[in-house]
Amino acid sequence: MAGKRKPKAATKPAPKAVVKVKKKLKQAPAAVPKLKSVPFWIGFDLGGTKMLACVLDKDYNVLGTARKSTNGSDGQAKGRKKIVNCVHEAIVSAGVDPKGIQGIGIGCPGLVNPERGVLLVAPNLGWHNMGLSALLTKEFCVPVSVLNDVDAGTFGEYKLGAAMGARSVLGVFPGTGVGAGFVYNGQLVMGRTISCMELGNIMLPGTHLGSSEFGTVILEDLTSRLAVAAQAGVGCYRGQAPELNRRTAGNLRDIRSKAIATSMKSADEAMVTVIRNSIRYLGMGVAMVVNLFAPDQIVLGGGLVEELPTVYLTMLKEEVARYAMPELVKGLKFSIAKLSGTAVAVGSVAWLRNGEAA
Repeated sequence: MAGKRKPKAATKPAPKAVVKVKKKLKQAPAAVPKLKSVPFWIGFDLGGTKMLACVLDKDYNVLGTARKSTNGSDGQAKGRKKIVNCVHEAIVSAGVDPKGIQGIGIGCPGLVNPERGVLLVAPNLGWHNMGLSALLTKEFCVPVSVLNDVDAGTFGEYKLGAAMGARSVLGVFPGTGVGAGFVYNGQLVMGRTISCMELGNIMLPGTHLGSSEFGTVILEDLTSRLAVAAQAGVGCYRGQAPELNRRTAGNLRDIRSKAIATSMKSADEAMVTVIRNSIRYLGMGVAMVVNLFAPDQIVLGGGLVEELPTVYLTMLKEEVARYAMPELVKGLKFSIAKLSGTAVAVGSVAWLRNGEAA
């Protein structure tokens, strides 16, 4: 008869100290990557909806980014903190040594005093007299330039994008509002101590329920993405934009550029009408600038244009030709911006470096 197998001796548990050491060895943190020691610049796009900080090398390659919601209604104090934190986060994202920072260029949605580096007024944020140059110089100890955002975007396209080689270029960027910038012989057209080219604030005969002056309407109330979205919401309510309503339930905050473009491509009745009329009014405004300045080229940018480039390019050409003097339209080139979401960041740094090189 086979003998019974002897039971295995119970394994003695390892001492607690040994277990702790083994756990520590398994959980040892990875080596901290070495920071890249390179010169870099911060390009900052302070938008009406979002803020974006880009870390750019000497050739304007994007090394890292950070973004936050602007939420202007939170107030200027929170806005300042967000801007500073966004820059710090972008530097961490890029993995660069903070000591390599050379300068900061920031583009803002509103009127600025570029000499003092002050955002004078940002209507879509409700901010006034924000000393951005002082804020960023104190925090980072580097040169800072403050521009209107569309001035920055236009200059970026002139230096590195769709308008390279042009003698004069008009940039038009429909967004939360409608901004414009103009470069002539390598210089931005500005007042002595204030930005200009406030295309969206041209007053036209007409009115709507939100008109600040009865009997008049400003151009951006007829042409901005926000204006398009507001009217599209009415279309959702009336059953004239079923695709848009399916995606957004008519919620104004959700009627963004992509949703508008999808609705347009789906031939929602209300959206087709709104976009067509919006571009007609925009054509009137652009034609005024063509009649005054006779640019060589017009560059269109902004989220809505990026989503509907062919629609904007084709229709705007037709409307400008309708309202501008024929001799001034002849040979006028129309282009879609190439730098896309980084145009303002790149342009603000290009302007800063252009001034340092002068």
